[in-house]
Amino acid sequence: METQNEEITLKELIQKANEWMAYLRSKFKKIALAAVIGALLGVLFSFYKKPIYTATLTYALEEEKAGAGGLGSLASSFGFDIGGAGGNSGAFSAVNLMELFKSRAMVEQTLLTPVSLENKQISLAEMYIQEKNWRGNWDEKPQLKNIQFLPNTDRSKFTRIQDSIFGVIYNDLYKNALTVEQKDKKVAIGTITLNATNEFFAQQFTLALTNTVTKFYVETKSKRAKENMDILMRQTDSIRGELNGSITGVAVANDNTFGLNPALNVKRVPSAKKQVDVQANTAILTELVKQSELAKVTLRKETPLIQVIDQPILPLPVNELGIIKGFVIGAFLAVFFTVLFLGFKKFWKELL
Repeated sequence: METQNEEITLKELIQKANEWMAYLRSKFKKIALAAVIGALLGVLFSFYKKPIYTATLTYALEEEKAGAGGLGSLASSFGFDIGGAGGNSGAFSAVNLMELFKSRAMVEQTLLTPVSLENKQISLAEMYIQEKNWRGNWDEKPQLKNIQFLPNTDRSKFTRIQDSIFGVIYNDLYKNALTVEQKDKKVAIGTITLNATNEFFAQQFTLALTNTVTKFYVETKSKRAKENMDILMRQTDSIRGELNGSITGVAVANDNTFGLNPALNVKRVPSAKKQVDVQANTAILTELVKQSELAKVTLRKETPLIQVIDQPILPLPVNELGIIKGFVIGAFLAVFFTVLFLGFKKFWKELL
């Protein structure tokens, strides 16, 4: 009995399929017309759609994973802080470097980078605006007509309108164009990818963003070590000046006591005091010079290296729709949605 039911069900399915095929064949003209219209629309869209250029940059991060070690311990014994712990600690560790590339502050600073276009210096923001053809609409609005984004402009002096425009640009780049990834977490090699309709903009923005983030990252990572080194250098210069003054004072005091009666010891007191100052300043200067050299070593250890491995070189890889691809995709989508609509229409009639 079960076998008979299964045979009947299979026959019904085959019959149903034949009915649907016959129905679709009866609608062949409509489906063919939809295919032609879809193909034409696909071709038109291929002319309208701009090609997308992809700029890819690969970088490697190298930084000291250990602190100053014995040098740091020696310096700390004299009350100097010449370096922190491991190179991977802190708010700006290697793990967070990729987030810096996508941060609004870094992207906006990059947009103000100057580039040479048609023998003129403009910012990347202006190049983006020109590519999007925003100026045509802005000319009709007085509050936007005179908005400019000059190269290396102070970002803190932007007006509310400029902030809003930069917000729109950043959101578009962040959501639709910019990708930062690390293929392997065990290897500090990252890849920056930017997709844009302007080949030159894609290349220049990727390079400028890398330079901006590298400068900020290196300065931030080595800031404390550099501050300590600067303090030590200033103290060294100050003590050296004091020592030179003490040496001069000893010479003056000796000149004043030259040929003095040996019985008059009081007259020799200023020379003796100056001599003590010379000895004390010499000892202090010797120690400061040692610490200054330690600080220089620590600064080199604390300064990370971001090495560019591969950078975008023109011509960039391009992804364009093309006439043939637009024709095929347009026809396929038109046929698919037409068949779907006709099938839904038939199914709805059968339910009623």
